[in-house]
Formats: sequence, structure tokens, C-alpha cells
Amino acid sequence: MNVEWERGAIMTLEEILAGESKNVEFKENLPEKSIKYMKSVVAFANGTGGKIIFGIADKTREVVGFDKEDVFKKMDAIANAVSDSCEPAIIPDISLQTIDGKTVIVAEISEGRQRPYYIKALGREGGTYVRVAGTTRLADEYMVRELMFEGGNRYFDQALCSGLTITDEEIDALCKSMKEQAVKNAHTEGQKASIKDVGRQQLRSWGILIERDGKDYPSNAYAILTGHGGLHVATQCGVFKGTTKAVFVDRREYTGPLWEQIEEAFQFVLRNIHLGATIVGIYRRDIYEIPPDAIRELIINAMVHRSYLDHGMIQVAVYDNRLEITSPGKLPMGQTLERMKEGYSKIRNEALAHAFSYMNLIEHWGSGIPRIIEKVKAAGLKEPEFIGGEVDLRINIYRGQVDINDCSTAVKMPENRRKTADKVPVNEQEQQIYKYVLENVGITTTQAMELLGIKQRRTREILGKMVESGWLKKEGASRSTVYVRNTEER
Repeated sequence: MNVEWERGAIMTLEEILAGESKNVEFKENLPEKSIKYMKSVVAFANGTGGKIIFGIADKTREVVGFDKEDVFKKMDAIANAVSDSCEPAIIPDISLQTIDGKTVIVAEISEGRQRPYYIKALGREGGTYVRVAGTTRLADEYMVRELMFEGGNRYFDQALCSGLTITDEEIDALCKSMKEQAVKNAHTEGQKASIKDVGRQQLRSWGILIERDGKDYPSNAYAILTGHGGLHVATQCGVFKGTTKAVFVDRREYTGPLWEQIEEAFQFVLRNIHLGATIVGIYRRDIYEIPPDAIRELIINAMVHRSYLDHGMIQVAVYDNRLEITSPGKLPMGQTLERMKEGYSKIRNEALAHAFSYMNLIEHWGSGIPRIIEKVKAAGLKEPEFIGGEVDLRINIYRGQVDINDCSTAVKMPENRRKTADKVPVNEQEQQIYKYVLENVGITTTQAMELLGIKQRRTREILGKMVESGWLKKEGASRSTVYVRNTEER
């Protein structure tokens, strides 16, 4: 049997009676006290909308229905209760549906734009509710603030960072660091050449600085980017034995500027996943079981899109079967998991997005997730799994379990070398060079100079040290010298 649903869409009775969900709630009767369902009304308005179906038992899913004689009276009662109880005003779409010959009342609540919605009698602090995993919960302080920013079409990262003062020297240092990152992350020489200096006016237009009475003040974005301001922005990384958090092998917490946290978290993952190899021409090329570009983009995506109102931290966890990255905060208003996977962009932190775009950490807003999915699937792995979005967002990439002993796909290495196959240098400059070599087979002195932005003499010292340490080996002579990954036992 079919029933009319969601503005003309048709769902089967079996689908409707599958149970309550994030967007559906059942009520057997119309409660005498409207607050018993008003919590769900405001929760739906604060979320992605939803329906309350009166006349279906929530536990048994039995269709009880109402007598046709008084059903219109009940509809009026619902409309009046919603109108009298909610602030700002919520106008529900109330209709009748017939299921198995019985009449039920459907109150549809649309996604609201004037957030936060709350029960007037309880006040904003005690009467704001949200929907989490099919249940209605009282919103905590950070969630109320998040809803307020959404309702005012404002961004937390562009708000003034109270209690933080900055000097001209600190502003100049940030501008310099951002340009260095932009050059470092450029993909081509042409892109490097096109990078312009970033100045105060640019930072103001993005919302990183706030000008008042001729003086610059820091926004929350400034504090987040630099690691200053007492917001305690940190990234937690961990390696766990098995598929749960029961037994941890290693655990780290990284603080400081966001671009440093990104790199440290990225290198942490590379150190703790498997590494195989293939032969490209005359060269051996190392292949991680998860595409490094996808890992890095996923970490960057978490950094730029997380809620910084939530005091939680981004968590990067490596399990035996997967890489799991969790970012705090619900999805922004208007965003869903499905839309996100399709490339729909809903910016939560506009100032950070501008800064990340300038530093070549993100390319086109919204393109990151589809690109990650494409790279993971191209590597022969299962499509990434997206979970949650109501309190936090968790993304799983399931590991390929590269067998580095399989001679059909990898070069066999000595036992001692296999144990350290997933290691990378400790020094940051050496890490940059090593990462470049892994992705491009080899590196010349000129390429290393451009990569690090340092002089030739210092570059040669670093390359020489990496050869002595066993990370690299030299191939060719004089101007034709190329440094490649050393596959011999160290």
C-alpha cells in the first residue's frame, strides 16, 4: 500500500513504519501537554527539518489513527501550540494521511533560518533542542552559539578574539609565513611565480584582522591560524591495535599554527601505514596503501570545516583496518552527507577558507571531498565511509593492507628494512624532501632548493646528510645528479 509523502513523493507503508529516525518521530496520541512534542518541533527547525506523525505508536509502530470527527480539532490544537510555544515563530505544514484506512496527522517542520529556535517558556538557554541520532536532546552551550552564528549568517572565525592583542611584528610574521606556505604548496613553477605577497588589507578583507579606529585587532581566525589566543586548537593522533580504541600503540598531540598541525598529522599517518613498491621504468616507486594526497586533503578538509566553537579536537586514528578522521561539530546549516560527497560546499569558517586557498592548501571550495573519494577508489580501495554529522563528522578510509612481500606488486626487501619501510625522517626539511622523492621518484638539487626556499649550499648539506643517513642515494654525476630513495638496508 502507498501513502502520499514529502510533497508528492510516495513511500510504502513498510518504509514509513521502519521506525523513528533523525527526521521522523511518532506520537500515538496528541499529548495534553504540548511540551512533550514541542521539543522535537524546535529540534527539527534547528536541524534539517522533520515530521511528527500523530497516530502511530512509537514502540510498536502500530497505526492507531484518530476519529474523523475530531481530527480537525486536533490539527488546530497542534498549529496553535506551535505558534504560541516557539520563538522565533515556526509555521508547521499540517496535513492528514490515510494509512491502512486509518487517519493520522503529519506535522512537517521545515529547516529554519532564524536560529536558534527554542521553547519560549524555557528560554533560549534551557529551551533550545537539537536532533541527534533519532532522539531529541537539549543543546549545550557551544551548540547554542553555533546556531546563533548560523541564524545571524555570521562566521565564528571572523568574530573578534577577545583578550588577544597583537603587534605589527606578529602580523608581518603571519603574512610572511602564509606566503612561504603558498610557495611550498604550489604545484608548478608558474603557480609559484604568480603568488603575490599577502598584506594587512588582504587579511582584513578575509576577516583575519578587524580594523577599528585605525588599529588592527585579531579575529578568532588569527588565533586559530597561529595557535595563539587561548583557544587550544590541537590535533590528536593515535595508533591503535585492532579495530577499537581499547589498546593504543602510540599517541601524539600537535599544536601550533594550523599548517604545522596538518603536516605533523600527515607525517604521523604515513609513518604508521604500510608501504609497498612498484617499478616505474628503471626506478622503484614506493606506494602507500592509502593515497598520500587523499590523506592530506582529508586532514586539511577537517581543519577548515570543523567547528571551532566546539572545544573538542580533530582526531586522527590509525587502526588495523582503517584510517579514521573525526572533526568536532555538526554539519553547517544546509549541508548533508550526501550533498558533501557530491561536492556541495557550505563554508563554516570563511576566513580560514580564504587563508587556506591562498596558501594552496585547498583549490576550489567544495571539490575536496569528491576528489578524495576519486583518489581512494582509483587506488582500488573501498569508497570512504561518512558517519554522523549531527554532533561530529567521522570519515573512514579502509586500508588496502599492501603486502610488501608480494613480489608480483612489490620489490622484496630485507627483513630489517621491511620493519622500517613506513618510516620518514624526523627533521622537517628532510621530511619535505623525502615526501617529494616518494611522490616524484627523485629530486635534483635545484628542485630541493625551490621546495625548501633556501640557498644551494644549505640544500646540498641537507641532501648530503640524507645520503649519509641512508634515506637517499645519488644517481648520476655533476649536473645530472638525481637523489632517489635508498632501497638498501639502513
